[in-house]
This record gives sequence, structure tokens and C-alpha cells, in this order.
Amino acid sequence: MTLTPAASLYDFILAVHIMAVVIAFGFVFALPVVYMVAGKHDPRSLPILHRIEYTVERLIINPALLVVVAAGIYLASDGHHWSEFFVQWGLAAVVVIGALVGSVMIPAAKRAEEAARRDLADAGESDFQPGAEYQALVRRLNLVGSGLGVLVLATILFMAVKP
Repeated sequence: MTLTPAASLYDFILAVHIMAVVIAFGFVFALPVVYMVAGKHDPRSLPILHRIEYTVERLIINPALLVVVAAGIYLASDGHHWSEFFVQWGLAAVVVIGALVGSVMIPAAKRAEEAARRDLADAGESDFQPGAEYQALVRRLNLVGSGLGVLVLATILFMAVKP
């Protein structure tokens, strides 16, 4: 009697690939709700939320993207899928996401934290109103973050249906 493995190495790597996507982007899709609640209930928490945002991007999203790429390379190589559109799209999407997280999202979140801290210091004990610089940075974060969310969802769609 021979024992047959319950799953192949390919299946295991596919699972790791999917888990890395969930780990990388689960928080990202919850972030707008976090900011909405904080903005309404305690706008003075905005600086720490931005610190959490860029820390998650550095310590969770970027490493998870590396796992997505490494697992994706294995899957594409093992399945001989390099010439297929969904692989090329996925690879391009990961490069774009990583580049925008590193060049736009992290720096803008750091600057938003600093701007919010300055605005808080200026407000003292009176009502806190974020200034124009902070609002411009948040618009950039929202615009690029929304675009990245659409790119992630489109990539998942292409991976699932493999057009």
C-alpha cells in the first residue's frame, strides 16, 4: 500500500500564494473604515493611525508581496504558464503595487502623520481641524490607495478566471 500525499507541492505553494495576498491586502481594504471611525470619534488619533498604516506597509505588505512573487514564480514555472496573460498581469501588478507602496503610500503616510501632529500642536486644547497640507496628503493616500485596491481586485479576478 502506497501513501499518496493529500496535496502536491504545487497545491501547497498555491495556498501560500493566496495566503500572502490575503495577509498583504486584508488590512488595506479595512483601512478606510478605520479612518472614518477615527475621524468622527477621535480625530486626535489620526497621527498614530498613519504610523500604523506605514508600519503595516513596511512590515506586512512589502514582505507579503515578496512571498506573492516567490510563490508566483514557482507556480508559473512549475505549470509552464509564463507566456499566459494572467501571469504577466500578476507580475506587473505586484511590481506596480510594490513601487507605489514604497514611493507614494509610505512617504505620504509619514508626511500625513507629521502634518497631523503639527496641526494638533497648533490646535492645543481647542477643536482639532486638520490643515490643508494634511488634507492634500490624505487625498493622495485615498486616490492611490483606491487605485491599488482596484488593481488588487482586478488581479484576483484575472487569476481566478485566467482569461
